[in-house]
Amino acid sequence: MSEPTWQTPPERVRLAVGVITAPQGLRGEVRMSIWTHFPEHIPEITTIYLNEEETPRRLLAARLHRGIAILRIEGVETRDEAERLRGTVVRISRDQAAPLAEGDYYHYQLLGLTVVDEAGNPLGTVTDIIETGANDVYVVRDEGGRETLIPALRDVVLDIDLERGCMTVRPLRYYDEG
Repeated sequence: MSEPTWQTPPERVRLAVGVITAPQGLRGEVRMSIWTHFPEHIPEITTIYLNEEETPRRLLAARLHRGIAILRIEGVETRDEAERLRGTVVRISRDQAAPLAEGDYYHYQLLGLTVVDEAGNPLGTVTDIIETGANDVYVVRDEGGRETLIPALRDVVLDIDLERGCMTVRPLRYYDEG
């Protein structure tokens, strides 16, 4: 399964929320390192996908503890079964994800968007997103492979149209004052 993009049908979207790092106790629970920006939502999740599995598994219980999640997964009942899941990526369907505020997007929704400036000139395609802490930075590559970095700021990103698959931006310009 490839990572989803804005073109992925919603029912096929699988978002990675963490990775199983170790068993927890003797009864099949596992410890999960959290990747999601919404860890408080993990206890509300009811079904998960392990790695590239097509069939979801019920999440019987989930709790947060000291920066990790402890999961009880259907079909995992012993420490040995839990141990075999070490390194497994835990994914959720889009409908299990935390809702976003208006104007916010999941990264997958932006990957693959065509980027144009406010005059309609093509700049390339969003190929990656860098999380800097202050704001995300969109990596845009043109057909020649040239890379442009677009900060995810309201003054720079003017419009995101998921139906058209397009992002309109006002790139920052630097002028030599000398």
